[in-house]
Order: sequence, then C-alpha cells, then structure tokens
Amino acid sequence: MVVASPNPIGSEKLRAVEVPIIDLSARGPKVAELIVKASQEYGFFKVINHGVAEDLIRKMEEESFNFFGKPASEKKKAGPAQPFGYGCKNIGFNGDMGEVEYLLFNTNPHCISQRSETISNDPTKFSSAMSGYIQAVTHLACEVLDLMAEGLWVHDTSVFSSLITHLDSDSVFRLNHYPPPLKDRDTSPSSSFQIHHQGNNIGFGEHSDPQILTILRSNDVGGLQICLGDGVWVPVPPDPTSFCVNVGDLLQVGLLLSPTIFTPLSSVFISSRGNQETD
Repeated sequence: MVVASPNPIGSEKLRAVEVPIIDLSARGPKVAELIVKASQEYGFFKVINHGVAEDLIRKMEEESFNFFGKPASEKKKAGPAQPFGYGCKNIGFNGDMGEVEYLLFNTNPHCISQRSETISNDPTKFSSAMSGYIQAVTHLACEVLDLMAEGLWVHDTSVFSSLITHLDSDSVFRLNHYPPPLKDRDTSPSSSFQIHHQGNNIGFGEHSDPQILTILRSNDVGGLQICLGDGVWVPVPPDPTSFCVNVGDLLQVGLLLSPTIFTPLSSVFISSRGNQETD
C-alpha cells in the first residue's frame, strides 16, 4: 500500500545529508544504541556487513532481470497484481500511478512456488532463488528489530521480530523495476512503458511505508530519496553492498502508544527513481 506524501513533487528541494551507516559486525549494546538513534533522528539508515550472502543476491537479481527482460505480453501472464503477481504503473490500492513495474509476493515459500509457474520457464529455479533471498533478508530484519528492542530497553527483545516470524505474518517481498530514460525506451504497443503525458516521469512516487520495517536493496543506479519531515528531499547514494532500513508507520505508532516506551521513532517519506530495487 502506498501512502501519498502531502508535499507536491513540483516544489521539491534537495539537501545533501549523510545517511547513518551501521556496521552490524560490531554487535553489542553500542550498535543497538546507534540503530535507535538513527531511527529517532532519520527513520532511515543503512546497514553493512549484514550477512546476506552475495550468491543469494546474485541469484535473486539474475532471475528478476530475466523476468523483467521478457516482452510485455509474457510478463502480463503473471498478473494482474491483486495484490500479488505482476503489476505495471498502477502501484497501490489507491490507484497511484508511476513509471515502475513490479512483482509482489507473500513471503510464504508455498505462495512463491505457486506464483513461479506463471513467472519463469524454470519455476523451481526462480522459486528457490527468491525463497533463499527472502529467508536471509528476514533474518536480517529480525536482527535489526531485536537490536532496536534492546536499544529501547524492551524486556523481551523479540517482541518486534516475532511479528514477522509468526506463521500468519503478512510480510511481503517486492521487486521493483524502473524503465530506462525515454530516449532509450521501447515504446512499441507491446512494451509495458509507452510514452504518456502525466507531467512527471517518476518511478515509485512519494510515499511512506505503512508496515513495521522495510529492508531495501538497490543496484548501482541512483534515484532513491528520503524526506526527513521538513519538506526537503535527501538523495541516498546507491550502494549495492548495503541494505537500507526504513522505519514504517506501524512501528512508529506502536511505540507512541506503548505505555512502557516513551521515545518515538521517526518515519520518513521515500521516493524511488532508480533502475531496480527489492524490499
């Protein structure tokens, strides 16, 4: 689901700000403190030495690029996204539009296996690549949430991570693919991205993430921006070796309502205009 930002893109202002980078290999209370501080001040940070194997990332990207490289007629067999499956331009439940195509899955391996039948010529290979990547990133998300709870002095440090490891978790995995510049774009009738006149050629428009946490990875193409609440947008330089962590609205609200936790965390608006990302 996409929650639109109240700031119109036409009045956008940019500012150079260094996004916090947290080294997870350091472990210990200090890392937990850094995660809480970054969440409070930015609602967004990068993690390095995250433990997600490069081989898992490579296999996931290879399968996703294979899919997005197919003709539009082939890709549409995996859609329409209701909400899972293949979607193009229509981003969220509110009908938000943008220059992006995507695959959306429930993170349950069985669901991914079923969806793979309409996505890949080798469903087993596709399903294995996605499930392996999801498992590793879920472990990363749990580690971040446990450290966050530790930094907030929560007695049960698994209180947040248990929400995404529960059998009935509604966690989702999304592959976003952004079109090339207009001059390099296939605008034939069979293409997913024909030229249209909507004012701004933007990828994934301004929005906040409603869930607990978003773990985001992009390739080496820039475009991701975050808004820190003052209406000024901050570009986030691409870094394929790291993962971005965005505090979702649900976690922020939960902490504000908690009778035992009085330190609110920030939630940011984000906008993506790059080539490919996963979350």
